[in-house]
Amino acid sequence: MTVRNDWTLAEVKALFALPFMDLVFMAQTVHRRYQVPNTVQIGTLLSIKTGSCPEDCAYCPQSVRFHTGLETQELLEVEEVASSARRAQQSGATRFCMGAAYRSPKPKDLRKVLAMIREVKSLGMETCATLGMLTPEQAQELKQAGLDYYNHNLDTSPQYYEKIITTRTYQDRLDTLQAVRDAGMNVCCGGIVGMGEEPQDRAELLHILATLPEHPQSVPINQLVRVAGTPLERAPALDPFDFVRTIGVARIVMPRCHVRLSAGRSEMSDELQALCFLAGANSIFYGEKLLTTGNPDTEDDQNLFRRLKIVAEAGAGLPGADLAGAGLAGSGLPGAGHTAGDAPAQMMSLVAAVGPGVQAAAQHAESNAATV
Repeated sequence: MTVRNDWTLAEVKALFALPFMDLVFMAQTVHRRYQVPNTVQIGTLLSIKTGSCPEDCAYCPQSVRFHTGLETQELLEVEEVASSARRAQQSGATRFCMGAAYRSPKPKDLRKVLAMIREVKSLGMETCATLGMLTPEQAQELKQAGLDYYNHNLDTSPQYYEKIITTRTYQDRLDTLQAVRDAGMNVCCGGIVGMGEEPQDRAELLHILATLPEHPQSVPINQLVRVAGTPLERAPALDPFDFVRTIGVARIVMPRCHVRLSAGRSEMSDELQALCFLAGANSIFYGEKLLTTGNPDTEDDQNLFRRLKIVAEAGAGLPGADLAGAGLAGSGLPGAGHTAGDAPAQMMSLVAAVGPGVQAAAQHAESNAATV
């Protein structure tokens, strides 16, 4: 059973153009068919090397080109990373991601990172890393050390990318993703919204992700954190509904992936985060910091989960299971007591009520649901 990789840009744009409530309904319907409802994957992200990056990514306080007051930090010692992973595991995290501000890792630094991966893997956690660009050989080394996921975001559309970054090309990023896939690792790849891009750029980003040879297993959707000293410190605030729309479209066109509600959560209300979960987000990073920017603390997240009756995902392998009606009996919600085949019918019933303007998008959403 395979997921469609033939979405057209016009279809993705049509999904973005749906009335907000209809898009969220459609996204939640797809979500309940292919994911465990009311569960969220919990990961922790640790900056293992901070600052002094030679790249000029306009959003990033770690660039050596910008004066943000960031305190730089050399590559951590292996035991310090292992200790952080143990604490994360005790707090409920099942995945541990290590981030380093590199253009690409040097051989001596990579050897140390490989040792970190082996230590974290020995705890029984999923491992993830983001280290910049990789050669095929480096990707193979990471795989052999036990790395499960590699994060390398596309950030935005190819057109808008040129206004954000000049020190590496879009093709450089795609080449790294290919090296990661060829090595047999899972891909974690998404983007950032709120950088001043147009809705067209968000549609193009998700279209590219949804038409890769294989969909990313994790898709982080980041909201720009405006950091003083970076070129984007005065970027206009994003309409929160546009952020939720991006989550919802990502869920529809990539139904098996984890859609991660990532950077920017510290600036989101509980109500906005709940809308994101309703639209299909099912992964977060736990802890007070995402590399160098703030994040809700663990206690706040636990309180939100209790209020929403959301539980932490038990471990790997849940997406794609036989989930029809899982945990929903008697709830009266879409998916409760229904078979998986009911989801497309619900979507098309909705479309009939909305009107012909969304037929193409909905028919392809139905087709995607029917062929996964």
